[in-house]
Amino acid sequence: MNKYILLFLISINISYISADEINDPFEDINRVTHNINDTLDNAIAKPVAEVYGEITPEFIQNRVTRFFKNLAEVDTFINQLLQGKPKLALNDFGRFTINSTIGLYGLFDPATKLGLQAHDEDFGQTLGVWGVPDGPYIVLPVIGPSNARDLLSRPISSFLSGTFAMTDTDVKITLTLLDAIETRERYLDFEAMMTGDVYTFMKDAYVQSRD
Repeated sequence: MNKYILLFLISINISYISADEINDPFEDINRVTHNINDTLDNAIAKPVAEVYGEITPEFIQNRVTRFFKNLAEVDTFINQLLQGKPKLALNDFGRFTINSTIGLYGLFDPATKLGLQAHDEDFGQTLGVWGVPDGPYIVLPVIGPSNARDLLSRPISSFLSGTFAMTDTDVKITLTLLDAIETRERYLDFEAMMTGDVYTFMKDAYVQSRD
């Protein structure tokens, strides 16, 4: 899960987790990585996201958001099955099918209007359902917060929720970059709400989002 996806937690009432309750044996190196990520973000990702937000009409931004959310339905559908939830899997398969056709490759979301609600599952959550412990908290270079379990599962979910069906490398790279920029732009406004030690805040938010 990207660091900036976690920022949505600022907009809701999250409970506080004591730092002692989180398995963070690598805090020293994690903080170094966090600081490097933050420096890179301020130098590259954030300025690009700000320009994207300024020059791209809101309607287009929303279509881009919808497109990538629709791709992620594949990951959710498969992991619902792996978690033994066939009814939810059918719901999410229906969402992907309807939004990919009637919704023009996911640019629009008629499935929600038809009563098919969105969910968000990935292989890391599936491993948790199977009883695999989350392991120590880890901050990955560029990517941000993770844990040992999600580190192992990330390549699978990234493959399933991304441009796995595309064979053109240039198109894959372009869409991957666009996804990163679009995600970063969506959470620009939330940063001002962050208080206290940012490292601790991001750690708490990540752990709660994976429970």
